[in-house]
Amino acid sequence: MTEALLVMDMQVGIVERLGAKAPSELSNARLALAAARSHDMPVIFVRVAFRDGTPEVSHNNKSFSSLSRAQSFGETDASTQIHPDLAPQRGEVVVTKRRVSAFAGSDLDVVLRSMSVDALVLTGIATSGVVLSTTRQAADLDFRITILRDACADADDEVHRVLMDKVFPRQATVITTDEWISHVAGDSPEVWLKRETIDSDGLGVTTSWYAKGTPTASQPRGANGFRKS
Repeated sequence: MTEALLVMDMQVGIVERLGAKAPSELSNARLALAAARSHDMPVIFVRVAFRDGTPEVSHNNKSFSSLSRAQSFGETDASTQIHPDLAPQRGEVVVTKRRVSAFAGSDLDVVLRSMSVDALVLTGIATSGVVLSTTRQAADLDFRITILRDACADADDEVHRVLMDKVFPRQATVITTDEWISHVAGDSPEVWLKRETIDSDGLGVTTSWYAKGTPTASQPRGANGFRKS
């Protein structure tokens, strides 16, 4: 398995919108970057930007047409550059996309295939935007997916929680940055087991992960671990 870390939409204009949430999210992303680089794992940055005049933006696209009117997202604008706290290093790929998913309008799939990558570690802003869309498309493309829940952020905390606890676990492993770093360093359990719990309202299922040999009752509802393949 060849794993790559994706740092998505952590560009100046988007990070600024997070306000007080930005420092924590950037800090966890930096930790993930350091771990990936120290283990020679491919790192790929993804940003959203458009040509002059935004010829890629259709008037039929409600979110992007309003976005292009409200803020400049030109390819050379300061708002579309990767945040300086996460500056790409020499040789690291920066992919430019034209829609929400990291794959939409970009050459990300070509880059991943050329690197023989078959597993993705996702970080990014926003959880309900690029992280959700990329998770769906990556799953359909048969990538294995890990999502670092504290290296992603959303303007709506409840939306972030529901996606991380109820939606993403159906297609991805959702863990913290520290748990993933332990995995990369070889300190994680050899086997993580899956447990699914029907929610109290009967409308959904929460997927949890726990280390083999530990009592499942001690695991908090909705906690996530890493299933090592």
